[in-house]
Amino acid sequence: MQTAKVAISQDFMMAFANIPRSKQKKVMDFVTKFRRDPTSPGINYEKINDAKNQDFRSVRIDQNYRGIVMKPEKGDVFILLWVDKHDTAYTWAARHTCRVHPETGTLQIYEAQTIEAAPTPPPAVTSRSAEKSISTPDRESKKASPLLTCTEDQLLKIGVPEDLVARVLSLHSAEELEKLEKKLPIESFEALYFLSEGMPWEEVYSEYSQPSKAPIDTNDIVGALERPTSQRNFHVVEDELELIEMLEAPLERWRVFLHPSQRKLVNRHWNGPVRVLGGAGTGKTVVAMHRAKWLARNVVQSANEQILFTTFTANLATDIRENLRKICSPAELDRIEVVHIDKWVSDFLRRNKYPHRIVYQSSNGEYDRIWKEALNLAPADMTFPDSFYHEEWERVILPQRVHTRADYFRAKRTGRGIALNRKQRAAIWPVFEEVRTRLHQSGLRTFEDATLDACDLLESKDIHLPYRSVIVDETQDMGPEALTLIRHLVPEQGDDLFLVGDGHQRIYRRKTTMSHCGIKIVGRSRKLRINYRTTEETRRFATAILENQPVDDLDGGIDDQSAYRSLVHGEQPVLRSFATLEEEIAGIADVIRSLAENGIELRDICLVARTKYLRNRYADGLSSHGLATYTLEQQRDDRKTDGVRIATMHRVKGLEFQVMLIAGVSAKNVPPLSAVNSTRDPVEARQQELSERALLHVAATRSIKQIFVTWSGEPSRLLRKITTSRSA
Repeated sequence: MQTAKVAISQDFMMAFANIPRSKQKKVMDFVTKFRRDPTSPGINYEKINDAKNQDFRSVRIDQNYRGIVMKPEKGDVFILLWVDKHDTAYTWAARHTCRVHPETGTLQIYEAQTIEAAPTPPPAVTSRSAEKSISTPDRESKKASPLLTCTEDQLLKIGVPEDLVARVLSLHSAEELEKLEKKLPIESFEALYFLSEGMPWEEVYSEYSQPSKAPIDTNDIVGALERPTSQRNFHVVEDELELIEMLEAPLERWRVFLHPSQRKLVNRHWNGPVRVLGGAGTGKTVVAMHRAKWLARNVVQSANEQILFTTFTANLATDIRENLRKICSPAELDRIEVVHIDKWVSDFLRRNKYPHRIVYQSSNGEYDRIWKEALNLAPADMTFPDSFYHEEWERVILPQRVHTRADYFRAKRTGRGIALNRKQRAAIWPVFEEVRTRLHQSGLRTFEDATLDACDLLESKDIHLPYRSVIVDETQDMGPEALTLIRHLVPEQGDDLFLVGDGHQRIYRRKTTMSHCGIKIVGRSRKLRINYRTTEETRRFATAILENQPVDDLDGGIDDQSAYRSLVHGEQPVLRSFATLEEEIAGIADVIRSLAENGIELRDICLVARTKYLRNRYADGLSSHGLATYTLEQQRDDRKTDGVRIATMHRVKGLEFQVMLIAGVSAKNVPPLSAVNSTRDPVEARQQELSERALLHVAATRSIKQIFVTWSGEPSRLLRKITTSRSA
């Protein structure tokens, strides 16, 4: 019977993901055998003479590949640290160490080279002209001032290794800190980065310090592995099936490696609703899924209780359901219901014999005909475009359940850019009255009205819902009606609501305020800051698209993306202009072939365009160049089918790919001219612009490794500042 513990590091998973697939099977076979019995005589541990850590050993995978294992003399734990070709693996072992930090107790992997302090500046030159250019007091003091004003003790408290403290104190610029990034443990680099960005010491200390009442035993590896700060980089494998699933999908490291800031949100009781904000790629959905698992295990008390996990789109709900299968036991899964909000409303009303049929604007012919006829009643002397009436309906009439002219006189029009006096409201009311009347006569209800009808049912009837807690993903896309309903689904109590979102990714223009919907989050708002998906280069590009755009925090305040950072570096985004669409498609085809020649599979490349019409043109064009394509519609992405993924920008929400090709980002396509000319309301125009920027932002942040942005003719104005800065 096995008594030894086997832990696997995130570094090992990353190394495993980067070796050829033909070799991964041999690694999987070895790791499986290793987990069963790391003390087996068949595992040949070889000492590494020049290793930084005396406990490092090499293990044979095959003739060319070696694994690096930590085999401490004390205790019964074995740690898989790295895997690579023979010489590269030995070089890794010679440069790195794995130690328990004496202050935080965290088990850390870092590059333990002897690093000299930063060189002192050279003496000033004697030329008078040169002296003038460098000798001003401000410039001298700026050059000499350290990047961080921390003491050695403070650096140790946030996990900086003792042998790197002097080097950190010698830093003078953010560029120097970035050069030191790969040599530091990931958690200490994060803390230093946020300090360099101006985050208060108390906040960084609270996030990254792990004070211990008992003295830290730096030889106690087992104890270190039990600390949350270690568990973001190490996972003790308890189950062989779990190990196999990890190795079969190594890039999905979120299954077991949670950041301490994420773990703090997941593994605890809250005394009311929680809001979690975070930029794209910060793991909001990951946190929400792990929260569902924790609630199912620790809060649900009986077989009759459930966790409801809801989101805005059907595609994302399907993906979440599949991913929960990978982290939850069958018993936990049985306690979690995953359904997008529209389907929940429809199913609930149907079960309660709702007499109406739910319709959606612009997706139902009968609804569109009703609107067309109602607009004939618009007063001729008020030259509002049709879009004005649609916007008034969506922003004022539906959210406030306006059914009569008197209701309309009382309705608030906050956020509407065109003012209306009482006489003007009376003049245009017949349009909305006609829509209301015709919908009722046809037995139709809008989703917004139906959602509020569901709230009425819950208030007026003795309807028992099984939900102990509700988790909401993509909260920014929920309208006021949906959030009001969500508040009705579970009583106000501890661990009742957990809502994650990001206003920077709002692509459906359903802006609302949680508190107005009865959701009180005061004191229970948290923010995720580390982007795990994209490279820092891609993050900067995507963030620049939204630069200087005020974005709300889902509860009436302003959110920003300061101290939002990716820890992985890569290629700069490539922006290319073409004279014609045909030349653009040919250029994209060349890029795809080059990516394929460099080992990127076609299924890991996605091309997005703003509209379905454009998407189809690019799909046809790539096919004519002999490239296999696979268009993403409403179905899940069948990963077994080869071909470049082709999609609209809306469709890729919630997905990720190794490479994103954002095509057709021209002045006439992004934003589409139809959207630009759709409103005369200045407030609506600004919201429309923000939605278009958010859509481009979302498309860019789907990329893991690199993005390519192309257009023919004049580039979109949304790229203007970015293209100008790149050409400067």
